[in-house]
Amino acid sequence: MTKLSVNINKIATLRNSRGGDMPNVVQFAKDVQKFGAEGVTIHPRPDERHIRYQDAYDLKSEVYTEYNIEGNPIEKFTNMVLEIKPTQVTLVPDAVDAITSNAGWDTIKHKDFLVEMIQEFKQNGIRTSVFVDPDLKQIEGAKETGTDRIELYTEAFAHQYSLGNHEAIKPYAACAELANELGLGVNAGHDLSLDNIQFFKQHIPGLLEVSIGHALISESLYLGIENVVQMYLRKLK
Repeated sequence: MTKLSVNINKIATLRNSRGGDMPNVVQFAKDVQKFGAEGVTIHPRPDERHIRYQDAYDLKSEVYTEYNIEGNPIEKFTNMVLEIKPTQVTLVPDAVDAITSNAGWDTIKHKDFLVEMIQEFKQNGIRTSVFVDPDLKQIEGAKETGTDRIELYTEAFAHQYSLGNHEAIKPYAACAELANELGLGVNAGHDLSLDNIQFFKQHIPGLLEVSIGHALISESLYLGIENVVQMYLRKLK
């Protein structure tokens, strides 16, 4: 089974645009779980332009599926994760001013830093995942960090797939196969959508979790959130 974790950052973006509390991110998280989502993902950034650090704390008691917090492990982020103790922390090398995630870790260059961070999270009972590009050397490097899982950065696949290039799946499949051999769990995320998720799932061995936000929320504007969650679940099965 591949679990669907819904990234609710865009709900916070919509809320923040009016300065109030509509839509309420905690209620939305409760609703998507009720509709069948098997996890909730948030990605707080230092400027708190969408998910706020307080949201992360408020969600702790309401996410009864899997709670996944993504981000660059700066001190503030790390302290927050250690206090909340979510199911999983996904380490992403975001620049402070990044609009969205745009690259995976160089797991070889940053090995020592990642080892230190991952050890601290795991000692506190938090499953770890490292955001990586579909490069075999980076998968091998991820293994050396001690991480539990990798998250394959899927933007390149999604873009090429939209152009009709189905061969773009090959490096992702190869990386997943290697990860399986090395004992690493495989997650994936970024620009996955109803259009490409079934093809991706069918070609990625041992895919444990997908984290989907922007596309899922956008599709829900037309199709409804409960319906869209169910559509993803059917495609993932």
